[in-house]
Amino acid sequence: MQKMIPTRLAAVALGALAFCVPQAQAQTTAHSHTHAAEMHTHGADEIYHGHFADSQIAPRTLADWQGDWQSVYPLLQDGTLDPVMDHKAAKGDKSAADYHAMYEVGYQTDVDHIKIDGKTVTFFQDGKAFGGTYENDGYEVLTYKAGNRGVRYIFEKVAGDAQAPAFIQFSDHAIAPQTAGHFHLYWGDDRAALLDEVTNWPTYYPTAKSGAQIAAEMMAH
Repeated sequence: MQKMIPTRLAAVALGALAFCVPQAQAQTTAHSHTHAAEMHTHGADEIYHGHFADSQIAPRTLADWQGDWQSVYPLLQDGTLDPVMDHKAAKGDKSAADYHAMYEVGYQTDVDHIKIDGKTVTFFQDGKAFGGTYENDGYEVLTYKAGNRGVRYIFEKVAGDAQAPAFIQFSDHAIAPQTAGHFHLYWGDDRAALLDEVTNWPTYYPTAKSGAQIAAEMMAH
């Protein structure tokens, strides 16, 4: 389970929102690295699945993730997301039980609620709230074993509670400014170590959405 202090090295993965899970160890690539894919512009669906040109990547701010967010882990545990696992099994190469086991690791977290207001990020864990003020610390491009890529948008704590992590890293399949519909969040005190995490990716959707609405969105991808 991803804890706030310290965060274990298996916390979250990029390029893999609720539906596209990274296949193995990710590697950070230089922003200037040239890919053959840059010979043409990728569409939104290709970008969502991790196929894009470096030239399409742009910086983002915390404005893209403003709002109240709920963890989907409780929805997996209470059976709300069972139809999603069945849907994945019908399209994929694993059983619904196997997918459930994989997402049990992926979604696991004890931070059930996150609120982002301006530059302030508040974490709600075991009924307690703590947070900090975060400033932009750039982004990193990750390449996965399967060949797809993702972008981690990184923010560093500049003030706040000691329990709040030094770094937070967002992954939401987007590679340029846009309002997020959901996201994976990686957090901890070691910026570089977080980039190696590809097995546990706590995922958050707007608190205003019902479990049924979240499940429907997941199955739409």
